[in-house]
Amino acid sequence: GRTEHNIPLLRLYCKSDRLLSLCTLHLSVSVCAGASLFPGFGSVIMKLQWMWNQFFLQEEYTGSDYQYIGKLQSDQDRGDSVVKYVLSGEGAGTIFVLDESNGDLHATRRLDREEKSFYVLRATVVNKRTGLKLEPETEFVIKLHDINDNEPTFSKEVYSGSVPERAEIGTSVIQVTATDADDSMYGNSAKLVYSISQGHPYFSVDPNTGVIRTALGPGDMDREQREHYQVVIEAKDMAGQRGGLTGSTIVNISLTDVNDNPPRFTQSIYQFRVPESFKHGSQVGRVRATDRDIGKNAEMFFSIVSGDGMDVFEISTDRQTQEGIITVSKPLDYERKQSYTVEIQVQNTQVDTRFLSAGSKDVATVRISVEDVDEPPQFDKAWYQLEVKEDAVVGAAVGTVSAVDPDGARSLVKYAIDRRTDMDRIFNIHPGNGSIFLQRTVDREENAWHNISVIASEFNNPRQSSSVNVYIRVLDINDNAPVLATVYETYVCEKSKAAQRIQTISAVDVDEPPTGHKFFFSLAPEGAYRSNFTVRDNGDNTAAILTRRNSYSRLQQSVYLVSVVITDADYPMQSSTGTLTVRVCTCDRHGNMELCNAEALSSSPGLSTGALIAILLCAIILLMIVFLFAALKRQRKQEPLIISKEDVRDNVVSYNDEGGGEEDTQAFDMGALRHPDSAAAVLEEPAKQRRDIMPTDTLLYPPTVDTPPPPLLEHDCNPAGAGSVAESLSSLGSASSEADQDYHYLSEWGPRFRKLADLYGADDSDFC
Repeated sequence: GRTEHNIPLLRLYCKSDRLLSLCTLHLSVSVCAGASLFPGFGSVIMKLQWMWNQFFLQEEYTGSDYQYIGKLQSDQDRGDSVVKYVLSGEGAGTIFVLDESNGDLHATRRLDREEKSFYVLRATVVNKRTGLKLEPETEFVIKLHDINDNEPTFSKEVYSGSVPERAEIGTSVIQVTATDADDSMYGNSAKLVYSISQGHPYFSVDPNTGVIRTALGPGDMDREQREHYQVVIEAKDMAGQRGGLTGSTIVNISLTDVNDNPPRFTQSIYQFRVPESFKHGSQVGRVRATDRDIGKNAEMFFSIVSGDGMDVFEISTDRQTQEGIITVSKPLDYERKQSYTVEIQVQNTQVDTRFLSAGSKDVATVRISVEDVDEPPQFDKAWYQLEVKEDAVVGAAVGTVSAVDPDGARSLVKYAIDRRTDMDRIFNIHPGNGSIFLQRTVDREENAWHNISVIASEFNNPRQSSSVNVYIRVLDINDNAPVLATVYETYVCEKSKAAQRIQTISAVDVDEPPTGHKFFFSLAPEGAYRSNFTVRDNGDNTAAILTRRNSYSRLQQSVYLVSVVITDADYPMQSSTGTLTVRVCTCDRHGNMELCNAEALSSSPGLSTGALIAILLCAIILLMIVFLFAALKRQRKQEPLIISKEDVRDNVVSYNDEGGGEEDTQAFDMGALRHPDSAAAVLEEPAKQRRDIMPTDTLLYPPTVDTPPPPLLEHDCNPAGAGSVAESLSSLGSASSEADQDYHYLSEWGPRFRKLADLYGADDSDFC
């Protein structure tokens, strides 16, 4: 029937009493937990305690028929075949089938709990005729009962572990872990127990945790006796009871090394022979010691602890082979000592005091015999440093080197200079006594040091030789005069004031006096009289150039040469005269240079703007001359301009120039106008200077008493311009040497020629 709340119910039946009791228990717990989801449902459970919502099915069913699960029955089913049971949910219709007439529930195939442990399904009843639901849909669960069908499995097929040798009993080595896929909540199918089947008596395993531990004491776990062990561990389910399934794994265990063995020499006595010629660091021999330990525990170091060769030999350790290497630390001499005996010791670099004491070491004896060899001469010094003054004469002694034959024969030694180190053959050496002397003079300023090599060889056996480096320092003497530090570009403004500084100069000296340089500056004696400038020594190795006038004129004189005497303070005292070029320039009110004469500019390095303008003007003049000769060539067929000598003189008069009379045979040749072809020959003749005309600029500005006459260049005496291609058209530009002729006889020709005689008879200095 229905409850008092009219909630339709499904009555579920189990096939056996055992399942019924289990299902009833689970039903009570589940329904009570879900009572809040269905109000009033809890009271129904109290009345009908054999109703449930869970079914249980055993996994791995092996029968041929469908496996019966249970029966679903509704209160609406009165046996009149009107009710139809409908199943839905996980596996409905495939894994699980429901008889729609009577509600019997079956499983169609074999199920595995380890794949899926439960299934959730829903069931309801409908009217076969109308298809209407007679009850609400009810959800239930089918759980699979586990059986022990899975054996334990370990997380690794092979484990690897290690433990120090000589470990105490019970020292943990490694933990192994196994799992069982069976249900741990149902029975003992997944309860595991560990055991050791191989590895006794060295190791044991905890049955519950799988932790492997040592089972023997320190004396039995020695790596040097046995290093590797293979242990087999088993895990059995069903708590280890009979019928349980078993899984196993392999554990490889290694004993790690500890420093429990000291090193030992392979021999108690070692013997070596060594030539006396062995140098520092040469290997005498090797000694070997063994250590049963490995790695860092087998590392060792050797030392010499006693003997008469402690300061002659030393021993070190080869880190690759762990051998002791005995080497020479001081020169050997057979003539002085033929044998040595030392005691060596070996011990570990790291000592484990748990097993070894700090005194765990081994000792051995080493005997070393020195063999005699023919040795080359030996110098008494490793190197020599000698000194020589740079003014020493050829043949002057520089110093002496000395070498002797260390052998008992004491052979004579001869000396020579290795010419590869003295290519210029500046030095030589006496072959018998080793005295070094000068073969050529030396100059410190050229080379302050000379490094040569001296060879000493046995007189009877030159192949036995040795060499030594000789460093020769050239001592300085004051043999160089100071000079101006640089080429100064100095200018003075036209409106300068007296005592105005226009330049600061300094000096340099290639000598190196011990106390440093000290220079003195003064005006040269030949320029001190009526000089336009003066020199003031600043006392700090510099000097100032000062003006002595209130003004200068670049038109009167554009360049001044100031001679400065520079003297050093060393002995013997050296001095030199430096010339300073001072240009006269036009300056602005701040003293900045604006314009200088072309001749002043040309004297300075480089080309200034004025020089470039002068060059351009010269080019234009040359071009005009070319055009002039071209015009003359076009007129070569015209009538001659001059027919008689009188015409020539008239022509000269028309040029406002006075001729030299009829004996002036070097005047301008009018034939050049009649024969233009010969004009080129005229151009190729050297320029002829005019000595008969005084420059107008010197007459316009006569020199004053205080001012020396300005320097005039050569072309200032030639109105036609020095180097001019056209030269002068006047007959006065004679190519003959007028200085060798006497023109006083022209005065006898009358007043007209008297002035001409005065001009030709005048000295050049009167004009230039």
